Amino acid sequence: MSTSSSTPSLVHKDYEGGKLGMWLFLFTEILLFGGLFILYSAYRARYPLEFHEGGQHLNAVIGIANTLILLTSSLTVAISLTALQKGERRRSLLCLAATIVLGLGFLVNKYIEWSGEISHGLYPNSPLMAQRPQGDQIFFGLYYTMTGLHGLHVIAGIIALSVMLGFVLRHKVTRTDFNKLENAGLYWHLVDVIWIFLLPLFYLAA
Repeated sequence: MSTSSSTPSLVHKDYEGGKLGMWLFLFTEILLFGGLFILYSAYRARYPLEFHEGGQHLNAVIGIANTLILLTSSLTVAISLTALQKGERRRSLLCLAATIVLGLGFLVNKYIEWSGEISHGLYPNSPLMAQRPQGDQIFFGLYYTMTGLHGLHVIAGIIALSVMLGFVLRHKVTRTDFNKLENAGLYWHLVDVIWIFLLPLFYLAA
């Protein structure tokens, strides 16, 4: 008669590896925007007057409001993670939901801003822009490229946080298994930091 022994299977979760992978991914994002910042600086040095004038056409109020929105959202996502680690699941869910709402508010403001600028003909290859100096055309080309790319990152961040919200609701992310939420929070903080650089480059250009 043969006896068989069974041992409980252990699920290995490489938290450090996951965090390292996220930091490597964030580094590639920094390289992407870093290259665009260098390109902006090179053209800014070549067309300082045109870049200054271009910045006057942007809505600085909306730009500053969106900065406050993203700063607040970074705070709420950090509170959400801390609350989850303390076992305060309901508070974590509320702060995570608030972060998502704030991200959507940012996109709404950006839509309103872009709509206003486009209605005034301030977009690449428009008839009005074709009559403006080359420096103005480059400024608005960079503006739509860089803020548009950032907007795509905001959308990706909202999707990631929405998935995390579902995970917390279904207990797939808990106080002892919060690595996914932590990585999503890191990504959201990067989105915030990038915007802090975009604000002075375009809206406060002097």
